[in-house]
Amino acid sequence: MKTIRLHDKYFRPFISPSEINETVTRLARDIHDEIPGEVPVFVAILNGSFMFAADFLKKYPGDCEITFVKLASYSGTATTGSVRQLVGVNKNLEGRTVIVLEDIVDTGNTLVEIHRIFSEMNVKSLKIATLFYKPEAYKQQLNIDYIGKELPDRFIVGYGLDYDELGRNLPEVYQLKEKDMINLVLFGKPGAGKGTQAAFLKEKYNLVHISTGDVFRYNIKNETELGKLARTYIDKGELVPDEVTINMLEAEVEKNNDAEGFIFDGFPRTTAQAQALDQLLQGKGMEVSATIALEADDEVLIQRLLERGKISGRSDDQDERKIRNRFEEYNEKTAPLIDYYKGQEKFYSVNGIGSVAEITERLSGVIQGLETVKQ
Repeated sequence: MKTIRLHDKYFRPFISPSEINETVTRLARDIHDEIPGEVPVFVAILNGSFMFAADFLKKYPGDCEITFVKLASYSGTATTGSVRQLVGVNKNLEGRTVIVLEDIVDTGNTLVEIHRIFSEMNVKSLKIATLFYKPEAYKQQLNIDYIGKELPDRFIVGYGLDYDELGRNLPEVYQLKEKDMINLVLFGKPGAGKGTQAAFLKEKYNLVHISTGDVFRYNIKNETELGKLARTYIDKGELVPDEVTINMLEAEVEKNNDAEGFIFDGFPRTTAQAQALDQLLQGKGMEVSATIALEADDEVLIQRLLERGKISGRSDDQDERKIRNRFEEYNEKTAPLIDYYKGQEKFYSVNGIGSVAEITERLSGVIQGLETVKQ
């Protein structure tokens, strides 16, 4: 399940088809068990409950009848609080057990109208079953007899529910993405302190740190399909294609649907990769918020890396010539990226010399500036 766009809004995955199936199965069983020997009349509320009603009837283990009524009470993503239309109820229900099937109950305004109509038909009993229920939004005293799943008061689409008529056909349920996310690309030469700063920003802003190196190691070590694919290129001494890398990153993003945002470290390294990352995020209703480069004088970084090499034992941190070569490679690869993100007005340069706390404060200043602009 991926983030989708309907009209002008983005929605992210919320309830899977398997979870819906389990809920509908339980509701059908519970209702049947409570009215043994009866042939109930199920009344499905259109338009939203058509998918729910169809699946419910397939799972109902006894004899039953069904009829449909249409009540409309929504405009856009907000309930109007009034029932605009009522169509249906064309059979004699006197003396019958009637069970209303609702896709979702929030304010309960439509249920009051439903209850009034059927109460005047001298039915044997009238019960209400809803697949989804928003207790925070419910404003009526009317009892809900059967509840499939309680939900927070958020706007959802899918499985019969719509946003201005789009989304009803989706087999799963999505919720509106109401919060802007902070997605950062962190640049910096070796020794600039990207890892240290990423750890602080991750905790402070509840971000997920995605390091390309860590992601590669995880996939290869755990022999995922992507890891096996990457290994075939590595074993031949070839570069892993961008498509494989971006698919690994996408898997990491999808694992963290509840994150406030992401820090991308080690990717992108080329303009083509930056474009691929933009495309990935746009497909999920997100975008790169900012690219931040930790800038520091080469001579300071060289001394920092040489000291680090004494502790880490890394050979590439103990040879000044190798360090300078890494810097040259960084400059060559990063220059086009800087131009790319400057063109999007998303590039920020931050002084990377100073205490860890001082540098964190500078980075935080950039992020707070982004949040101010969004407000």
